[in-house]
Amino acid sequence: MKTRLYSKIPLAQTIVSLCEAKDIYHIVISPGSRNAPLTIGFSEHPDMKCYSIVDERCAAFFALGIAQQIKKPVALVCTSGSALLNYYPAISEAFYSDIPLVVLSADRPIERIDIGDGQTIRQKNVFENHILYSANLYSEIVTEKKIDDIKVQQKQHEAQKHNEREINLALNKAIEQKGPVHINVPFYEPLYDKITKPSVFPKNIPVEYPEHHIAKNVHLEMVDLWSTSKRKMILIGVNSPEVVDLEWIELLAKDPSVLVLTETTSNIYHSSHINCIDQLITSLSAEEFEELQPDVLLTIGGMVVSKRIKAFLRKYQPQSHWHVDDKKAFDTYFCLTEHIKLKPNSFFKDFLPDTLPIKSTYKSKWISIRDQRRDKHKIYLNDIVFSDLKVFETLFSEIPENQMIQLSNSSTVRYAQLFSLKPSFKVFCNRGTSGIDGSTSTAIGASLISGATTLISGDLSFFYDSNALWNNYIPSNFKIIIINNQGGGIFRILPGKEENTNFSTYFETTHNLTAIHLCKMYGFKYHSASDNEEVREKMQLLYQNNNVPQLLEIFTPRKENDSTLIDYFKHFI
Repeated sequence: MKTRLYSKIPLAQTIVSLCEAKDIYHIVISPGSRNAPLTIGFSEHPDMKCYSIVDERCAAFFALGIAQQIKKPVALVCTSGSALLNYYPAISEAFYSDIPLVVLSADRPIERIDIGDGQTIRQKNVFENHILYSANLYSEIVTEKKIDDIKVQQKQHEAQKHNEREINLALNKAIEQKGPVHINVPFYEPLYDKITKPSVFPKNIPVEYPEHHIAKNVHLEMVDLWSTSKRKMILIGVNSPEVVDLEWIELLAKDPSVLVLTETTSNIYHSSHINCIDQLITSLSAEEFEELQPDVLLTIGGMVVSKRIKAFLRKYQPQSHWHVDDKKAFDTYFCLTEHIKLKPNSFFKDFLPDTLPIKSTYKSKWISIRDQRRDKHKIYLNDIVFSDLKVFETLFSEIPENQMIQLSNSSTVRYAQLFSLKPSFKVFCNRGTSGIDGSTSTAIGASLISGATTLISGDLSFFYDSNALWNNYIPSNFKIIIINNQGGGIFRILPGKEENTNFSTYFETTHNLTAIHLCKMYGFKYHSASDNEEVREKMQLLYQNNNVPQLLEIFTPRKENDSTLIDYFKHFI
């Protein structure tokens, strides 16, 4: 049996020990020298699952993908200097998406900062605006001669206690509040020394989960309002699968006064829901908007993709807006009246049995309009030319059941909102900050946990994050589908677009890149398609075997996509 080794540095031992105590076992490490004590500690631990990712930005999104699926913290380890700054895009995404990440940045001792030492920056509190907790640890005392042993030992003891407390506070915050924390760890040299037995045994401060309850008078007021309101809307944003039990979904479906609106990223499916919001509301008149205006708006989940529903609810505000979330509530529609600090299932269990049914035509009216829209949707798609919109219809019909679908941002997630997806799909997208910068890395990290995964990406998002493929952990059943329209297609549908050199260069950013050479370099099997028949044919090939990661690049006509989509919404008028 191999002898376990430990870093000789007690601070590194302390961090590894406390991560183990709090069930943090996924560690994403980027190479460096200053972080060697942590790398030694984690990689020598027999139960730690360590991943080596060179590019720190990709490493952070890779870790975010793992944490997104396991719903537990994943640790990131990097060296000192600018390496740390590359984590920031993923840190901000984790902050707004409530995903727990633990950043462990090695640093130079404090007296080495701003004196001209190499690979040294001001790392203290570097993520201040987008972090739940910043722990700035003390360096251990290093002396060449034994001077006043008692004082040295006392200071070492004080430093150890401070560090234990700060590490505990940071790790507990990541677990309790579901978000990113930063632990900055200064190390003196030597960095590579190892020992066979630990020299410190840090104290683990247990995680505490606060219990929240709705005050009785508030509960009664809410029950009364719900039971007397004939127009109640439930809007569900980004939501993990199985967050709301089927029992409550079915109960709400039977209530004629409750209209449930979901998005592709809501991961909730029911025949009584409005699942393509923009399809429903784009062509409504002012009179129809007034009829859709809810008395009570109940929101669940995270960010909402649809700009149209946000504009509608800001203009036609409900009398009451309740948000159910055990952590936070955004006042997205400028009318928030109640933040219910409970998980959705706990809220529905306490609340719905006390409510009374009320007669209403609210649901039936809008379900009827939804069905009309669906019929027009089918008619329009049957007649359109090959385009991004047509491609998405084909993709969602051809992707097999039980896939995890990871969507890149910008056009991709918006096109996905226009289609009814298979209920067996589990859909994810980095909607916390809605950036295109880490979609591929996130999808790869997530696929390690959840198995069969398809990433659907726009061309700019894919090429932006192409270093994501520099990764030794990509499962053989991982699939990528790129819709390559030779630029930022979303900008072609924005107001004020003009066909000129400035637009194509600085907004649309046209290009002639293809993924074929990246696939050759990184060992992906490459497929391409340029018309709908080819897309169907290549989709079959894409899922025929899982022996090697595969990529399908679909080339669509750059100048037809925007007019096809604009005419799509006109079709509902």
